[in-house]
Order: sequence, then C-alpha cells, then structure tokens
Amino acid sequence: MRARPATRQPSFMSSPASDSSARTAARFWDRMARRYAAASMRDPAGYEKTLERVREWLSPQHEVLEIGCGTGSTALRLAPAVGRLLATDVSPQMIAIARQRHQAQPTPGLEFAIMDTDTALSEAAAWDRVLAFNVLHLLDDLDATLAAVAHTLRPGGLLISKTPCLAELNPLITRLLIPLLRAVGLAPSFRLFDGPRLQAAIERSGLEPVAVERHGSGRKDARVFIVARKPAVAQHGGE
Repeated sequence: MRARPATRQPSFMSSPASDSSARTAARFWDRMARRYAAASMRDPAGYEKTLERVREWLSPQHEVLEIGCGTGSTALRLAPAVGRLLATDVSPQMIAIARQRHQAQPTPGLEFAIMDTDTALSEAAAWDRVLAFNVLHLLDDLDATLAAVAHTLRPGGLLISKTPCLAELNPLITRLLIPLLRAVGLAPSFRLFDGPRLQAAIERSGLEPVAVERHGSGRKDARVFIVARKPAVAQHGGE
C-alpha cells in the first residue's frame, strides 16, 4: 500500500454545530441499531445489482473508505475485492454489530471504526474510493460533505454512492408519513432532493459523474446510483 500523506486541517473540519448533529445522529441510530440489523431487505435484486456494479470499480490495489456503513453488511461483501476497507459510522451500536459480524466472518483488510463523516473525510488525498450508501440524504450539509469527499480522494479516485432521493416519492409519504415517524422517534432527519439535484451537488464539489443509474427491480426506483471521479492532476508537458 501507498504511504499515507501527512494530515492537514481542511476548512471544513467539524464545528460545534456539526459535533452536536453527530451526537444527535449517534443517539438515534444507537436506538435503531438492533431493529435495523434485524430488518429484511426490501429489494434484494436491486441490492445485488448495486454490489455487482460497485465491484466493477474496485481492485485489490485500492484503499477504500465507507462512510455511514451501518451494521457492516455491505462492507463485508465488498472487502474481498479491495486491499483495505475502513468502514465507519457515527453510531457505536451499529459498529458493535458490524464488529460482531466481522468476527463471525473474518475478512482481511477490513476494519470498522466509530467515526463521524467530518472526521472520516478529514485526511487529504488518503483514499482511492469513498463509498456512501444510503447516507447522503441524512447529512446536514451535503455540499460540505461532498467537498470533503473530493478533498480525501486521491487524484482519479471515485465517489461511489447510492442515495434515496426522497423528493421523488409520493408527497403523502414525505409530508405526512415520515414527519409522523420522526415525531415518534422512528425516522431520522433527512434532506429532500431528487436525482438531478444530487448530481448537481456532486458536480459542484468538483467531482465528475461517470455513471448515473437506477438499480431497483421494481417499476420505479427513487434510489440513484452515482459514480463520480476526482479529476487527475493535469499534465503540463513542456511547461
């Protein structure tokens, strides 16, 4: 593996407000961890399609960071395809379950860590790939996080993401059902955007989308799969 560059302090390091938000998120997901781990997958065929596509962008030479890894199921499936995978989540209870699963299914090169996104993404040019599955809609500041992703990727590195675009759902779900679930503590805070708005945010960060897909097996899929590349360092021959 390549040697790590020295860590520098980027302009988007965590603030007291983001620390408070991270603590709130950790408390929610700690409460939900066991329920989340036991829940059945809604679209197994779509999930397998996503895994298949993600593996096409991975190699054993890659060092990979996953943010919002939850209980680690996806990290365990993808880790054999890469040299190193650091899977992070803000919830200690989620990571505890992930580590239990890792003990039952030992996978070389895989590590789970309790870490918020600001901390996970703070090191410059550290990773070949950043994975973000079902997490971008939960962020307080999407633009700041995507800028941090661009910061932590090596030149030519990729963000690989799959995100529920909740603005594409029936308004009765987003305006009535989800607020009701949030009121009783069964849904987290989230952001409403559609696929084009998410793609535009990714482009604002300086990342260049190279794949935009939908993998759901149903007639309509509100989850968009986007792979975006950090431009390689320009070559200035003869200058």
